[in-house]
Amino acid sequence: MTEQKKSASMQDLDARLKVARQSAEKSVVGAGSMGRDRSGLALAMRLGVEIVSALVIGVGIGLLIDYWFDTKPWFMLLFFVFGAAAGFMNVYRVATGIGQGVGYKREDTNDNSDGPT
Repeated sequence: MTEQKKSASMQDLDARLKVARQSAEKSVVGAGSMGRDRSGLALAMRLGVEIVSALVIGVGIGLLIDYWFDTKPWFMLLFFVFGAAAGFMNVYRVATGIGQGVGYKREDTNDNSDGPT
């Protein structure tokens, strides 16, 4: 029915957004081969950081508890094992793609449910 006319500032904003989107698409297409080459390195670095950070946090908590209760080195050893387990679990999650996004659930290919297809 009645069409609202866009103001000059809104038209200018639309034009700038279109230009920015086009330049972003061009940069992504141009970096496609370089992105594939570095994705393996990025994954390896992430896996290493996952393990090391879990171990450091576990040992840190263990040392803190040992300091409070004067039970050196028992809690440090216990939390080292917990940190190692957490690190390996995080690596497994990253490698299998579990938990990549909120509400993400991998679909089973052998789904025998009676739901709609």
